Amino acid sequence: MPKRTRFTLWRTFVTAAVAALTAALLTPAAAQAAPRESRPVYSYADAIRESVWVDTGLDEDGDGRHDRVAADIVRPSEPARQGRKVPVIMDASPYYSCCGRGNESQVKTYDAQGHVVQMPLFYDNYFVPRGYAFVGVDLAGTDRSDGCVDVGGRSDIRSAKAVVDWLGGRAKAYSSRTGGTPVKAGWTDGSTGMIGKSWDATIANGVAATGVKGLKTIVPISGISSWYDYYFAQGAPLYDGGPDELAGYVESDDAQAHCAAVQKELADGSPRSGDWTPLWTERNYVKDAAKVRASVFLVHGMQDLNVRTKHFGQWWDALAKHGVERKIWLSQTGHVDPFDYRRGAWVDTLHRWFDHELLGYDNGIDREPMADIERHPDHWVTSTSWPPRDTRSVTLHPAPGAAAGVGTLGLRQAAGTASFTDDPARGETDWAAAVTTSAPEKAGFLTAPLSHDLRVSGSSRVTVTARSSTASAHLSAVLVDLGPDTIRDYADAAEGITTLADRTCWGESTAGDSACFKDTRARTADVDFTVVSRGWADLGHHASLDRGTPLTPGKAYTMTLDLAATDHVVPKGHRLALIVAGTDKDLIDPPSTRPTLTLDLWRTSARVPFTGGTDAFVRATSGTTPAAPAPRHGHGVRAPENPRHVPAG
Repeated sequence: MPKRTRFTLWRTFVTAAVAALTAALLTPAAAQAAPRESRPVYSYADAIRESVWVDTGLDEDGDGRHDRVAADIVRPSEPARQGRKVPVIMDASPYYSCCGRGNESQVKTYDAQGHVVQMPLFYDNYFVPRGYAFVGVDLAGTDRSDGCVDVGGRSDIRSAKAVVDWLGGRAKAYSSRTGGTPVKAGWTDGSTGMIGKSWDATIANGVAATGVKGLKTIVPISGISSWYDYYFAQGAPLYDGGPDELAGYVESDDAQAHCAAVQKELADGSPRSGDWTPLWTERNYVKDAAKVRASVFLVHGMQDLNVRTKHFGQWWDALAKHGVERKIWLSQTGHVDPFDYRRGAWVDTLHRWFDHELLGYDNGIDREPMADIERHPDHWVTSTSWPPRDTRSVTLHPAPGAAAGVGTLGLRQAAGTASFTDDPARGETDWAAAVTTSAPEKAGFLTAPLSHDLRVSGSSRVTVTARSSTASAHLSAVLVDLGPDTIRDYADAAEGITTLADRTCWGESTAGDSACFKDTRARTADVDFTVVSRGWADLGHHASLDRGTPLTPGKAYTMTLDLAATDHVVPKGHRLALIVAGTDKDLIDPPSTRPTLTLDLWRTSARVPFTGGTDAFVRATSGTTPAAPAPRHGHGVRAPENPRHVPAG
């Protein structure tokens, strides 16, 4: 772990001096040994700072000339003077001026010549002294770039892909936004790694899905893999707005003045009906996973209710299907960067990952466990593979219980029904708090108390057969761990962290760009239950996502809900519960009616991925361990709220 601010710059200086001295004293045999770690031997203060504008080949703003996107570059001067080429770490973002990056909302700043002074986040401070260039790209329609924001479409993706192509000598760039002289990237070896959080991570996913040459690795943090799934859950609207509003949120003044036609296309192509349209097909990167050449180091919070975890689950599975080299970190946080919940380990791991993927160093990171999982706040475990190789989906069946709406969950299929009435004023925390009691707005089903720990790892699916009393109905399915625990408070405004006043430093600083950032610590909550996974759907889309249809009251419809990916251990003494209900307050929008839904339990089931499969479930539920205390109204985190539909970075 780092020293405090006043020691860090001295330590960096000493490290660089020792590294340089060591290099000078090496014997010829030792000097030829393969390096295992890049060292901070280059001056950040003397780094070359420049800006280029890369031709995207598009004219989205309709001004009669190709759009150019701004790429701000910070690269070490010493390799350039010595004729040696360096790899690139790149973050393409819409947030560099409008909204800021990171926990402290940093924006780019410039000097009088237009060269970047402050590059947000620590990437340039840390990696430039280690022999990397850092490139910060303004997406089309934002900050100093031409074009229009099209929210994950071809303009967004071409903004970044064009820069990767330019770095590889396959595209044109110029010294100014208009006119200017051609600029070549002769200083780079053409190897690029993309990184970023949220929208930035989404761009990395999308660019990788083009199969672009030269993109060696991506590190998507809380990234979107399909924009339909950002706005809808199988027809159920997650927000009351669409991508046209999001474009307006981030675009520059120039784009605001010239991009009305693009915003209209976004609005027209994303109807609030929840129907899948060609606009969503264009913005679905999962379908192109076979094209991915880059390795993927994926990071996500398992309680992320902004970019929900279905995104990483379906992307991960598609990459696995096509044999893409992968690594994953899963935290207990919400929409939070690992720099703000596991800083020291994150910087070290990211450093070794880029050294391996971009510099080709054999440092062993490819032979380490595939997954790091936060099991309790600040307590991490690893898995050799993810999900573990012995994970198998097990079909669980709900059955009626002694009280209405409180049934059992097990391996045996059972006849019967369960009914509930949609109440948009209540959501998953209300349902879970009262899962052991009858409540009109939900149906709950509980396993026996567990005699052994039971691990859920991967994505679940819940199939329901239901009759609605009205022509429209939304469904929610939630898996809950019933039992006391201390977890990160993901429903707090900071989504599981508390920001402190003290700072630590990660790299070198200049007067205009500090490498020192505020520390954080885990913000925790003591709870009686934990929501493990959730999924939502509009029953009117039971036949197809392409087109929803009105329901016939009283007619039975069958639909399978995709639940979000997770990795969670339900401890001995706890119980696993399945809750089926209507509107999940603040997480999906309600339907136009308030239906009563009746489940046919014989034709309702859950497919849950358990490590150890059926044998593990039987072993965990066949003992005589008493259940953990279950109060009539358990306490969880406060009701999640997600009023902003912005994949904020």
